[in-house]
Amino acid sequence: MNKKTLFFTSAAALLLVFIVGALFYTSQKQKQSTQLVDTHSSALIRMHAPTLGKPDAPVVIVEFFDPACETCRVFYPLVKDILAANPDQVRLVLRYAPFHNGSDKVVAVLEAARKQGKFWQALEALLATQEDWSPNHTPQVELVWPHLEGLGLDMEKMRIDMHAPEIANLIAQDLADGETLMVNKTPEFFVNGKPLPSFGYEQLQILVADELNETKQR
Repeated sequence: MNKKTLFFTSAAALLLVFIVGALFYTSQKQKQSTQLVDTHSSALIRMHAPTLGKPDAPVVIVEFFDPACETCRVFYPLVKDILAANPDQVRLVLRYAPFHNGSDKVVAVLEAARKQGKFWQALEALLATQEDWSPNHTPQVELVWPHLEGLGLDMEKMRIDMHAPEIANLIAQDLADGETLMVNKTPEFFVNGKPLPSFGYEQLQILVADELNETKQR
């Protein structure tokens, strides 16, 4: 065997080892995540979490998200497309994971809007203008307010409500639950308690479709 052949054979072997190792790591990580959800099922969904969709929908997408996360902004309409394509069959549950410095204050604003029945309107307004109030990935809550005008919100009341202890407790609970479930990035998705095998919109679509098929066979 000449040196050139030996080199390519060795490279192919190393690549195979890397691929097998990566697949094993992904499999083990998914198994660990599934076990965590099974062990700490109460940490996945809380009564306080904002939801979209029919309450008794057979498939539930739980998303840990950060309003300042660019990928969360991109995925939001995609997830809504999944709900629209499966009316009454899929429900979305949002959990907070404000990992960006200052995101917790933006979450508090969203919760203050929820007190006035305008959570989803406020969320969509802020996601659409994320670059304006989060320059250089740094959320600045004072830049948020202009983007909420026109939604019929009582801004002064919101500025008071966002500091309510129950909102701080809610955010702390979501962060604690995220830590329990080893959520360390956003968005992080679980479908009927199952984590994505790997991150991506196609993977989310496939997992939702698989769960829908399972519910039809029951």
